[in-house]
Amino acid sequence: MLRAFHILNGDALRSQFPTESIPGEIIVARECLVDGDVAGNTLEEVVLSRVKSMYEMYGTSKEEYLQKVVPEFRKLANIDEGEVNLWFEDDLFCQVNFWFVCSLLVAKSISVYLIRPTGSLQYGFAGYKPEELPELFRNRVLLSEPQIKQFSQLWKAYQNNDPERLTELSKSLAQDFPFVAEAVQAQLSRFPYGNGLPEHSLTEIMTELNSHDFGTVFKEFSKRHPIYGFGDLQVKRLFDQLTK
Repeated sequence: MLRAFHILNGDALRSQFPTESIPGEIIVARECLVDGDVAGNTLEEVVLSRVKSMYEMYGTSKEEYLQKVVPEFRKLANIDEGEVNLWFEDDLFCQVNFWFVCSLLVAKSISVYLIRPTGSLQYGFAGYKPEELPELFRNRVLLSEPQIKQFSQLWKAYQNNDPERLTELSKSLAQDFPFVAEAVQAQLSRFPYGNGLPEHSLTEIMTELNSHDFGTVFKEFSKRHPIYGFGDLQVKRLFDQLTK
């Protein structure tokens, strides 16, 4: 029997994952690569960029990052046999992590599958009960080597802030993975950073609701723009920049 791995898009999914009915080794992608510096041609170089960036953005210590995040990605990079199941959603937050994961799997002689939620973009896997996840697993999609390579190239285009390449790749994947184009469009709408659609929308929401209460603003932003997949930390950073 093939050794199976499940790469989950965060600890929230880990807490509800039905290990009894979906056996395999679990690896959690504990990152928000959608935010901050992602420079680096190797995993170790990316880690150096992220350690610095996560501390500057969120106060995450180097020790915490090295203990909680890096070992999971190293496990992933060291997989050389079996099958890998990637549990990722369609929003930009998840897609950027997914593209990075594919860059660690490219050129490996293993079977790679993608499992996506088919319900609300706003709730993703959180909209499912644990007993409903095996049905998603049964409907998983096998990724071909060329497709994994293209997703890996999306990661590189994202690293390089290359809108033309991002658009080109999303079009080439559109027939089989139409959700990629929406994520790419969401990324392009962030330009220029600091003055893109997320910032404009937050300003608009604060004006419309006549409120600077973060909880209220975050809830409305998440409802209007689930395509970004931003958590409270990402939105709070933008919110603080706009209100300071």
